Amino acid sequence: MMAKNVDIKNGVIFPAGDKNVAYQDFFVGQSYLQGLVNDPDVSVGVGNVTFEPGCRNNWHIHHDGFQILLVTGGEGWYQEAGHTARRLKAGDVVVTKDGVKHWHGATKDSWFSHIAITAGTPEWLEPVSDEAYAALDGKEE
Repeated sequence: MMAKNVDIKNGVIFPAGDKNVAYQDFFVGQSYLQGLVNDPDVSVGVGNVTFEPGCRNNWHIHHDGFQILLVTGGEGWYQEAGHTARRLKAGDVVVTKDGVKHWHGATKDSWFSHIAITAGTPEWLEPVSDEAYAALDGKEE
């Protein structure tokens, strides 16, 4: 059976970390962040991001960089502007190229965690609307 809740909350592979206060204005719901690479000579951020059920980040773009998501637990969503949302599960990999508007987060009934490997500067945009998020329920894209 896939780990969907308590195992994800407690950090199956990497610790969930503390409440994601630094980026809370760019999320709907509660997320947690644990930095994994804290070397000032490395220009790529690596962190474990954990989302409570229903939590998702705002639409955003990475400028002069990229983002790679390595899904480690639970179930979530990833969507690029103009495309259908994709359901994610442990073992999935997402590559977001420079300048692509996108968002990601948990499904409404599952915790979700991924390692985010990020380069460049994020531009945070509008939240994913409750209506658009609710419409994803039951989709298997």
